[in-house]
Amino acid sequence: MQIIHTQKELAEVAGACKTLNKTIGLVPTMGALHEGHASLVRRSVAENMVTIVSVFVNPTQFNNKEDLQKYPRDLQKDAVFLQSLGVDFIFAPTPEQMYTAEEMSSTFEFDFGGLDQVMEGLYRPGHFNGVVQVVSKLFRLAQPTRAYFGEKDFQQLAIIHRMVQVMKFSVQIVDCPIVREQSGLALSSRNERLTEEQKKQAVNISHILFESRQLTASQTVAQVQNWVIEQIDRVEGLRVEYYQIVDQTTLQPTDTFEHAIGCVTVYCGDVRLIDNIKYN
Repeated sequence: MQIIHTQKELAEVAGACKTLNKTIGLVPTMGALHEGHASLVRRSVAENMVTIVSVFVNPTQFNNKEDLQKYPRDLQKDAVFLQSLGVDFIFAPTPEQMYTAEEMSSTFEFDFGGLDQVMEGLYRPGHFNGVVQVVSKLFRLAQPTRAYFGEKDFQQLAIIHRMVQVMKFSVQIVDCPIVREQSGLALSSRNERLTEEQKKQAVNISHILFESRQLTASQTVAQVQNWVIEQIDRVEGLRVEYYQIVDQTTLQPTDTFEHAIGCVTVYCGDVRLIDNIKYN
């Protein structure tokens, strides 16, 4: 396994693989890797001849500078983890190696088709501009055959699919299911910031989401939304930022459970956690 740091190195690696007709799997990450990431990496290793994992805490997708500073980073630990999974290359640039000063100081423009106007887009302005900025750059450099993303960040995944369509990238986006701890808590790099007591509190998020499925036969979408918010807010230490049941394709509010997904963001202390559940 090789760790590379510059755009030039990544482009050269991808070019050499393409010359040899090798398929490339790309797994974009921000590090602090866990078993959720491992599930994406294992799939890439199984389905491609070469796997590249990017480890880059992307500053342009953070609208909260304090959150950016607190985001866990340990490249050495991540590298050992990725080597054990059979990864071929790690791309770990600095912000200065990834962006020009102009790119760092300006907002990346993209037509989201309305996908950024709900949920995360409302609470984290500019977040998805940064996501599209970094992922589109990774795609141009790495030229992946397939790229792997987790469904926990469901809105992000929908936007990546649109980006591929709009920008006409020749890459297959592989949607990978949420990986959970045995308790039900969705795996997240942010879980590292939770105390043991907070982890016990956070488990209630997934339990309440799963329980809400049992209400769909007798209650409306609005009633289920309100029930989920009320139940989570009753748990000491938890505070719902939003819970919305939306269409899985358009991400727009829906009044039916058919093809619907419920997306939630919850603060556990000062740690912001996301999760979702499909209703159909």
